[in-house]
Amino acid sequence: MSATNLAVSSKAPSKQPASAPIGPALCCKPLLRPELPRRFIRVPTHAVGVHPEHREYPRAILQLPLKLESINGVDEDFPITLVTRDISSTGVYFLCPKPLPMDSPIELQIVLVSRPLGQGNVVMTSHAHVRRIHPAAVPGWYGIAANFDDVSFDRDDFIPSRFLGTY
Repeated sequence: MSATNLAVSSKAPSKQPASAPIGPALCCKPLLRPELPRRFIRVPTHAVGVHPEHREYPRAILQLPLKLESINGVDEDFPITLVTRDISSTGVYFLCPKPLPMDSPIELQIVLVSRPLGQGNVVMTSHAHVRRIHPAAVPGWYGIAANFDDVSFDRDDFIPSRFLGTY
């Protein structure tokens, strides 16, 4: 007696319509679920937190040095150095010791990469507009949300002279 003959059904074959599914029903689940954080493409989100929100562009919780260069086209005599609370590809949120007018143009410098001895720093310079302002938990400080209008990057890597030759 072979092993293939041991399993025999005791039920008579049922007469099911030809359109009935053969097997379990297909269960489709969306890739993005509200209980999971949204992810950045090519950014190690396991190293930085992401706000669990339904924004078009997810934000990374990063404390990066930020310098407020100008407000309404007027350069600051002493640029204010602040820290970002979160940043996305389209904007930034930071705390500021003075209120900024709504929709006012501002100029920011954000240090994305900081290396020892100043070699390999990456600084993002951006023209932005203030989109939201509200009092922060710290008295006299304000939460500022700004959208980037124009972004440029600057690196201060040292390039050896042998690569600067004329061609």
